[in-house]
Amino acid sequence: MKALIVYFSYSGNTEEVAEHIASRLKQDGWVVHLHHIGYGLSIDPSGYHLTFIGTFTWDYGEVPDEVEAFIAETGTQLENVAVFGTGDTQFGPEMQYCKAVDELVSVYQSKWPGLKIEQSPRGMQEKLIDEWLEGVLDHVKNVT
Repeated sequence: MKALIVYFSYSGNTEEVAEHIASRLKQDGWVVHLHHIGYGLSIDPSGYHLTFIGTFTWDYGEVPDEVEAFIAETGTQLENVAVFGTGDTQFGPEMQYCKAVDELVSVYQSKWPGLKIEQSPRGMQEKLIDEWLEGVLDHVKNVT
């Protein structure tokens, strides 16, 4: 099984979640391609059994421009897309905590709820990632 994990990260929090997911998938025998949006060559997301898209929420609930460019380049017709993101509730509700995750779940019509992580995934939040990932993988195993 092959998985693509694409993400965009400024602070490193979203990157940490992506790396955690990659590590877990590799432990389960998946072939994983990790791609930081905006760095290196563009990537073709076709041919993967599962695609993960990670982002943070920008400027009062917006999807970052770089992620929107990735979507415009690759399209929205991918199957089996799971979305994760990081955010920070300390800025208050007006900052739309992890709204970009909700937007991408809708755009891709994901089969799974988006994973929202408060800042860094370290500590107890790693368990949240693992539980969410297990739900995603259970569905994929039943389909393939």
